[in-house]
Amino acid sequence: MGKNALKERIVISSDPVTLIGGGEAQISDLMEALRLAPVCIAADRGAELARQAGVTLEAVIGDFDSVTADTLSLIPPDRQTNISEQETTDFDKSLACIDAPLVVGVGFLGGRVDHQLAALHTLATHAHRPCILIAQTEIMLIAPPFMTLPTEKGEVVSLFPLGPVMGRSEGLEWPIDGIAFDPLSKIGTSNRALGPVTLEVFTPHAILILPRRLIQPVVQALVHSDAAGWPLRAG
Repeated sequence: MGKNALKERIVISSDPVTLIGGGEAQISDLMEALRLAPVCIAADRGAELARQAGVTLEAVIGDFDSVTADTLSLIPPDRQTNISEQETTDFDKSLACIDAPLVVGVGFLGGRVDHQLAALHTLATHAHRPCILIAQTEIMLIAPPFMTLPTEKGEVVSLFPLGPVMGRSEGLEWPIDGIAFDPLSKIGTSNRALGPVTLEVFTPHAILILPRRLIQPVVQALVHSDAAGWPLRAG
């Protein structure tokens, strides 16, 4: 593929998309994601989990340095997109090539810490593309401009800034109003809900970490709310 390959949207879907990474994930994680996001795509080695689960892939995207030749042989060539450059991760390559209302990612959290940090970086650089990552007991996403959450009293709601960010909240034990969050000075982890929570943030610089049980209402909020997305970053 040419140098403009990452600018091409090779998968266009009106439905949410499940994206499988090559990290720690179970077939049960994949099945949960597919119930919410029925179109399935793999980022490189993520195709191995799809094969184990017997799930048909609409595409496999990456530099193909970790998916096996046997697995690739089962995927039609027109569904394979080999992007050989090494400057971006397979997750980054995949998000850049997907045009869908939402991406639900499995296999991007857990395992190697450097891979997890890279995944959070990708979430931030593609903040215009709503994406939820599933962890063992939590979900992570870039905090959207506005969201109401059906949290229960005592549930943990964490905000971790990847850059300077401010916002407002209702329903948190420690409101975030007026706080200048920054990764080097002030973070917002381990806050607690008093009940339902409403969050508003002003820049796409915060990772929102929520209990995994909230994935369905969060998916619905991101898919159906006009206030859920951020504009494409300049450059």
